[in-house]
Amino acid sequence: MKITRLEAINASKYLFLKIYTDEGITGVGEVGAWGFLDGTLGVIKKFEEYLMGKDPFMAEYHWNYLYRSMYFRGSVIMSALAAVDIALWDIKGKALGVPVYELLGGRCRDKVRSYEAVFKFTPEDMAEECKRLKSQGYDAARLMITGDIRKKQAGRENSIFNKKISDYINKVKACREAVGDEFDLILECHRSMDPSEAVAFAKGVEEFRPLFLEDPIAPDSPESMADVAARTNIPIATGERFINIQEFETILQKKAAKYVRPDVCALGGITPCKKVAAMAEANYVKVVPHNPLGPVSTAACLQLDAAIPNFAIQEFPSFYHQGNESEMTTEPFHEEAGYIVIPHAPGIGIELIDDLAEKFPANQRSISAQTAYDGSVYDI
Repeated sequence: MKITRLEAINASKYLFLKIYTDEGITGVGEVGAWGFLDGTLGVIKKFEEYLMGKDPFMAEYHWNYLYRSMYFRGSVIMSALAAVDIALWDIKGKALGVPVYELLGGRCRDKVRSYEAVFKFTPEDMAEECKRLKSQGYDAARLMITGDIRKKQAGRENSIFNKKISDYINKVKACREAVGDEFDLILECHRSMDPSEAVAFAKGVEEFRPLFLEDPIAPDSPESMADVAARTNIPIATGERFINIQEFETILQKKAAKYVRPDVCALGGITPCKKVAAMAEANYVKVVPHNPLGPVSTAACLQLDAAIPNFAIQEFPSFYHQGNESEMTTEPFHEEAGYIVIPHAPGIGIELIDDLAEKFPANQRSISAQTAYDGSVYDI
């Protein structure tokens, strides 16, 4: 079997990839680095020069060749590599007639626990949304603690330490009181706190026993993340921005997280994510795959989730339901009361519809940053 063609498909806010072979088997992948899809497309075209005529079964070899052939590395290159890697695993599974999880060591579970994000930003609205999700069978939800990241400018209250931390704590308190004890709260901070704020907030919500505190500070300094982790009883989760397995190793060595968040479409695909899961397992750390993208990303995550013993819970994008994105594939994911059933079809278990780009016109995400009340820029 040989690779004959690569086709990039820009649909909605996503960039998908199809890799064709001379035996009629096609694999699908998806790009990360949303907001920079044009740059990623250029990398895919560069990769195509190498991949033409190659054996698609050699995923590990091709991954290493493409990774090590680039003098420069970064999120755009790794996101393109991720799409290629996922598509190659998909081809191999289809050719052998088995789901990818069989190639990764076999299935550890039949379905995966999942959660959706609560895109509400006042304590009252967040509490009501948590109650709605619980009524639908979910037993966990992700709270956007630091507010609406789509807003361009923060209010003056965001400059007042006590006011800001008190407001954050009240959000968690309202949600816990609304759903009771049989429900997990995931606290998403979007990297927008400084270490002092993160520690004060964590101490203020420890009594509500959240599942984990996600990216309380920017992930650039493992030492700072480790310092925050050491000052709270709440487990820290991080890793969604990482683009190599060494970043995860550093976090594990520093004991900076009890949950790691590899992104299959940003880290380089299924190949490195399986390695991160093994590294985490050796350190008694659980895996919560980051998944803010389309159905190919979700499908790849599910294959990884099925095959690793230290899986914890799976992020399921809210817009899969709200944006009719279940119609992007020939069959939707099967959900059962807050769980997603592992697909058993060969490969990653899904197929994109033929007229995807026509039904979902390209609408690439813009890049943006938030400004503070005084006009300065801060991380979101």
